[in-house]
Amino acid sequence: MKDKIHPKYFSTTISCACGSTIDVGSTKENVKVEICSKCHPFFTGKQKLIDSAGRIERFRRKYAKFQPEAK
Repeated sequence: MKDKIHPKYFSTTISCACGSTIDVGSTKENVKVEICSKCHPFFTGKQKLIDSAGRIERFRRKYAKFQPEAK
């Protein structure tokens, strides 16, 4: 490795908004994130599917004219 071209490497802590902390090595100190693998719905299995403001119905009404008519 060449001298004086690499960034400094720190033993740091990643803090999540949910309160979880992870000790890692990084070129940045004290990293803060909003979501981590302990609170993300994909990893926890508590995923919520919400039809906010009738998006599915709006989609169906918008593209209904492209569907073949039932006989």
